[in-house]
Amino acid sequence: MLQLYFSPMACSLASRIALMEVGLEARYHQVHLSTKKVADDDGDFRGISSKGAVPVLVLDNGERLTESAAVLQYIADLKPERGLAPPPGDPDRYRLQEWLSFIGAEIHKAFLFPTFWYKDDGSLAKPRARITQTLSVPSAHLADREFVVGQRFTVADAHLAWALLLLRPAGVDIAQWPSLSAYLKRMQARPTVRDAIATEIALRKTMAA
Repeated sequence: MLQLYFSPMACSLASRIALMEVGLEARYHQVHLSTKKVADDDGDFRGISSKGAVPVLVLDNGERLTESAAVLQYIADLKPERGLAPPPGDPDRYRLQEWLSFIGAEIHKAFLFPTFWYKDDGSLAKPRARITQTLSVPSAHLADREFVVGQRFTVADAHLAWALLLLRPAGVDIAQWPSLSAYLKRMQARPTVRDAIATEIALRKTMAA
């Protein structure tokens, strides 16, 4: 059975959504990122991945896969008939990789990560100034599209939906981009997305209690 190391509402949420979308069971291991401890046994998460970051997907053969873009494409390819990623050789496959890279680099690492993990001593001024320009890209792209890639839900949607969810607690109101606001509402109405979010919000509240 696959195993997913995750932290509630971190970027690993996209991997949970993908697993639910393809209908694969997995064993979930919650990680406290601030202490790098695995909730199951208080073990050192760095023993699972030296990167100390989620997601980590443990494959059936015991190998470990990290980085959201790789994990999401791997999950999608386990059940290609579900259409969560275009097949290799399809031009849209490269569009999928393009968007996964953009979301991971330009929204997650360039803005969300420093916002949530760094002390705001003035160093966040540039990321905050840049995020408006960054979000104009998916906003324009989704102005006349239902999904990020092609005509159906893919792992790029799982990744972008997570990123947009985190923008509000990071101090960015996406209402100023109507296409993004409408897109997120569509994604949140999707049963797997709704249920994955509810599961992780409940876990996050438990952690805070």
